[in-house]
Amino acid sequence: MYSDRLRLLPSYLFITLDRKRKELEEKGVKIINFTVGDPDLPTPKHIRDKLKEAVENFSTHRYPFGGGIKEFREAVASWYNARFKVALDPEKEIYTLIGSKEGIGHLPIAFLNPGDIALIPEPAYPVYNSGTVLSLGKPYYLPLKIERNFLPDLDAIPHNILQKTKLMFLNYPNNPTSAYPENVVEVFEKAVYLAKKYNFIVAHDAAYSEIYYPDKCKVPPMSFLAVNGAKDIGIEFHSLSKTFNMTGWRIGFVCGNKDIIAGIAKVKDNYDSGVFTAIQYAGIAALTGPQDCVEELRKIYMRRRDVMLKCFQNLGLEVYEPKATFYLWVKTPKEYTSESLAEKLLDDCGVMATPGSGFGPSGEGYLRFSLTVEDSKIEEAAKLLSKVKF
Repeated sequence: MYSDRLRLLPSYLFITLDRKRKELEEKGVKIINFTVGDPDLPTPKHIRDKLKEAVENFSTHRYPFGGGIKEFREAVASWYNARFKVALDPEKEIYTLIGSKEGIGHLPIAFLNPGDIALIPEPAYPVYNSGTVLSLGKPYYLPLKIERNFLPDLDAIPHNILQKTKLMFLNYPNNPTSAYPENVVEVFEKAVYLAKKYNFIVAHDAAYSEIYYPDKCKVPPMSFLAVNGAKDIGIEFHSLSKTFNMTGWRIGFVCGNKDIIAGIAKVKDNYDSGVFTAIQYAGIAALTGPQDCVEELRKIYMRRRDVMLKCFQNLGLEVYEPKATFYLWVKTPKEYTSESLAEKLLDDCGVMATPGSGFGPSGEGYLRFSLTVEDSKIEEAAKLLSKVKF
C-alpha cells in the first residue's frame, strides 16, 4: 500500500514519545515530560496583541502565497543586520516558512536526485535525515563526539563521498547536544571551502541562536552567513518558535544564497500557500519590538539549567554543561543504554526524557532533557530523581 520511500522512513521520534506519554496519562500515571523542546511559557503580550489586531483586518484572511509579505521580509533583514552584521536582500535572499522544520524538510526535494549524498551530523534533529530519505538521497553521517566538542570531523570525509555530495547540514547551537564550541567558526570556514571545491550546498540550522547563556557564552552565537563566502554556497534557517515562544504559530524563514532560496521557493509554491498573513504581522512585532522578553527567557532557562545540573551532579551523572539551547545532554551510566535508562526514570519516578539513540547512533549513551518545563515541575522532578538508585 505504502510507497517504497515511505517504508524507508522511521517513525518520527517525538510523535512516538508523545503517543507513549498520552497512553501513560490515560492510565493515570503522572508524567513530568522533558522530551520535546516546546516552550511552556506564553508568547509575549505585544506579539499576541499584534495578531489580534491583524486578524481583524480582513485582508489578512486570503491566501498569502509566495515568500512572505514585504514588511516581514524587511523586518527579517533589519533584525539580521542588527544581530549578525549580515546584509540580506529582502526580495531575493529571504523566504518565509511555515516554521523552519518544513523548510528543512523541503530543501532536499529541490536539490537532491536519487542517490545524491547529503552530509548529516548525528546525533541530530531527525528532519535532516527524513527529508533526505524522502527525496531518495543517501545520508552520509558525520558523528558528533564529545572528544571533539560535538563538532564534525570534516577532514575525515572521504574524497569519493565529497564528489557525490550535493548538500551538507550543520546546526549550532546544537540540538540535541547543546554544544556551541568556541572554534565553531573553523568548522563553518572549512564547510565553505569544501562546498566551493566540491560544488555542494551548506544549510545551517540556527533555530537556537538566541537561546544562549551569557554566563557561559561570552559572545552571542554567530551566523553561518557571517563567514566569508558563505552566502555563495549556503543558506541559514531561522525560527521564531524558540526565541519568542511561538512554536504553535508556525513561522520561520530561510535566508542566504538567492539561487538556493529560489529552489526552495519553487518547491513550496507547489506544496503550500504560504504563512497566514496575520501571523506574519505578529512576526514583525516579534522581530522589531522590545527584546527584553528574550533576555528574560534566557534567565529563566539558566535558572532551570542550574537546578537540573545540580540534580544530575548529585546523582553522579555526567552532564555536558550547555552554553546554549534549552537542553541538557546527560551521559548514561555504563550499565544502561539510553533507552533502558529512559524507561527506568519513567517507571521509577514518572520523569520522561528522550533517549539519545533516537537522534542517531552517536547519541547512544545519552539522554536529552528539555528545560521547557515550568519551574515548579523542574523542582519536583529534581526531588523525584534524587531518589533513583543506579
